[in-house]
Amino acid sequence: MNLPLLWQMLKQMGGLVVLENRYHGRLPSPADDRSLRRYSLPFSGAWTVASGGVTQETSHSWDVPTQRYAYDFVILDLEGRSFQGDETNPTSFFCYGEDILAPADGVVAEVLTGQPDSPITPKRAAVCKARDLRGNYILLDHGGGEHSLLAHLRPGSISVAVGERVVRGQKLAQCGNSGNTTEPHLHFQLQQGKSFYTSPGLPIPFVDLRIAPAPNYHRFDDRGLAERTPAPGLPYIQLGQRVSNLSR
Repeated sequence: MNLPLLWQMLKQMGGLVVLENRYHGRLPSPADDRSLRRYSLPFSGAWTVASGGVTQETSHSWDVPTQRYAYDFVILDLEGRSFQGDETNPTSFFCYGEDILAPADGVVAEVLTGQPDSPITPKRAAVCKARDLRGNYILLDHGGGEHSLLAHLRPGSISVAVGERVVRGQKLAQCGNSGNTTEPHLHFQLQQGKSFYTSPGLPIPFVDLRIAPAPNYHRFDDRGLAERTPAPGLPYIQLGQRVSNLSR
């Protein structure tokens, strides 16, 4: 492990202590609906929720409060496959290079560029060749303390800079495989604050969605969670669903 990643993981552990002392277990939940706005999906077309939900069973990382309500999105074909061709080549994956869009109006608060794509292994071991777990990423400030994070972006694809105002649906970058990843995907989360380490994750209320079960999702993820867990209903989504914006 490289030293920047080790330091980042230590900061994450310290952040858990800070959050526990600050919230005493009363972290944001869907029952609170603390979000000040509704968000669009940060892409065009139909993608599949590969990880994430608003329950402990479906959560991206329930025991990591900053990422509790995060989502990982991929594109699957009708057979439940995320790629075609050489599975160690990121360009074989359907989502690689697809445009990533602003989920709502905001201001660019942070940007990290210059991070390489990570290797993809046949067994999908998580690998990170970047100096940051998020790889190339963009953090947007939507006001009222709400920030959204778009991570694992394609090297050289980020087209915005810190301080720039963006509008809902604006192209920001492309999907990649940088950072701590198993295969190309978009990591998207909403957090109450700017810090990646001490800002609690917020459930993401989406608006104007088209939702359906992802065909043959079990071939991509054989844990059976999508079949066993009732769908939460709008404005929330969960793993195993094929989602798209009504307007795009």
